[in-house]
Amino acid sequence: MNFQQLRSVREAARRNFNLTDVAAALFTSQPGVSRQIRELEDELGVVIFERNGKRLTGLTAPGKGILKIVERLLVEAENLSQASQEYSAQDSGTLTIAVTHTQARYALPQVVQSFRNAFPNVRIALQQSAPEHIAEYVLSGRADIGIATEGLSAFPDLVSFPCYRWSHVVVAPDGHPLLNKMPLRLEDLAEYPLITYDVGYTGRGHIDDAFSKAGLAPDMVLTAMDSDVIKQYVSLGMGVGIIASMAFDNGRDKGLRAIESSHLFAPNVTRLAVRRGAYLRAYAYHFIERFAPGFTRADIERSLADEAVAI
Repeated sequence: MNFQQLRSVREAARRNFNLTDVAAALFTSQPGVSRQIRELEDELGVVIFERNGKRLTGLTAPGKGILKIVERLLVEAENLSQASQEYSAQDSGTLTIAVTHTQARYALPQVVQSFRNAFPNVRIALQQSAPEHIAEYVLSGRADIGIATEGLSAFPDLVSFPCYRWSHVVVAPDGHPLLNKMPLRLEDLAEYPLITYDVGYTGRGHIDDAFSKAGLAPDMVLTAMDSDVIKQYVSLGMGVGIIASMAFDNGRDKGLRAIESSHLFAPNVTRLAVRRGAYLRAYAYHFIERFAPGFTRADIERSLADEAVAI
């Protein structure tokens, strides 16, 4: 039995039993993955995966139990590596953070700057991606920490912490008729083409819910992951924007005006997530304490050891 066999089993389950995807994730070949899985099954004397010919189609009943053990073994192996690094190089290393563009651009800079002052020998690697990929990066160990507004609390193997609340704001070009609508109503907003975030990004669900509950079907002419892209197209006159309030700056966003709209859409909560049972180095705790005020290292350690889904 070896770790490559265990990783092959874990990745097969995570990647919907697609051996091509598993091979890409493990930087090996598809036949190599198949061989690793078969050798482990032969050694254990148990069939882990259901098959249709050479294609994996699911986990057998014993396989489901074995997968849980495999997950624990790999987590503990990664924890052992982290612990050894903690004692050999306490103030150096790499902190990998999977994060959405909006959080990386507007919420992280001051925290990262403060962190760098405290740990000048720690390199920070930001991996910008979609919320569902952020969760995957943390679960797989490719990232130490995940930060996003949507999705992180839905994964039972992640422990997530609420960091701060924020609201959306409507942005329109100078002179736009909506600037005279105070207070702004959803009915007023729905009369114009709208530009906002892609589904699953930056509180988009709350935007859709608000219009749906009001019985309105707005014309979403353009969606994007990036607040700056949304503002650019608003400035071209393509429509009215709905963005995170933190993404608008009166001094920087010349030619655009922000319209108060916190009463239109439900507030959002940005969350920080780590993998349940993970061993975090001291500087990771320091970062979490800075980004999620109100949580101490003791609170975080208790949550990581707890079987509850999220705080």
